[in-house]
Amino acid sequence: MSTEQHDADAYGRELARISRHQSEATAARFTVFQALAAVGIADEQANELVSRLEAGAVAGAHTWISESSAPHGSEERFEDGWFAGVRDVATYLLRIADTTATAQRGRATPNTLLVPHLEQPAPPAPKETSEERPAAVLDAKDVLTAAQRCTWALTDPGNFLIPAASEEILAVALSAVRRNERDGYAQRLEAFAEQHREHLAELLRAYGPGSRPASRGRYALIGQPETLIICERMEAAPFLLRSRWEKELEDVLLDDLEFVWGPRIRLSR
Repeated sequence: MSTEQHDADAYGRELARISRHQSEATAARFTVFQALAAVGIADEQANELVSRLEAGAVAGAHTWISESSAPHGSEERFEDGWFAGVRDVATYLLRIADTTATAQRGRATPNTLLVPHLEQPAPPAPKETSEERPAAVLDAKDVLTAAQRCTWALTDPGNFLIPAASEEILAVALSAVRRNERDGYAQRLEAFAEQHREHLAELLRAYGPGSRPASRGRYALIGQPETLIICERMEAAPFLLRSRWEKELEDVLLDDLEFVWGPRIRLSR
């Protein structure tokens, strides 16, 4: 097996583990919200409590990273580089903890918005056969139509990228929707847009067509309907989106959007 193939396999296993942790966290958050609601805790207060817990978890990672050491017996130059990297990572984790504790965007989803997602019927148990069950077909037209119904897309179509570029971006974004997420994805996208309505409106105002940043040739994706899918994927499957994007499109487009969106996991530098 080549080094490249080994690296790809290892990265795939990492993605699977991250996906499992994210799914388990969503289920756990749902249970916590149910318990808090049962004792009369309002959604706003519950959001604040869960955000603080999640910020504390990130702070714990900060402590663990900060206390790590270079391998015993390393050369001085290696140790200098090691500790410089540790400081950079620790500083970034601290920013994530601060944002998680205060912004609450996508970090402590209200119980009412989690219910439709978690009440979807569980997939049937796999049959003892060598053939896999075909995945649901993701209809790009339906998904794009759902995105176009959102406030995000109420921009003059003349400001959008050329059609060929938009189609390519849509294809890459949809390729990051996992097999088990395809059923009802258009409805999930609409729920995401409703949940983040204010944030999307602010991005459109501050960075969309006609804004000062846009006049400098940056943030070209802001306001395009397919970009709503990218934002949703940045929250739900950031590693998968990044890996698919880097194979097909310019990093700067995703980097700009990631910078202004502020996802819970930021992969650009």
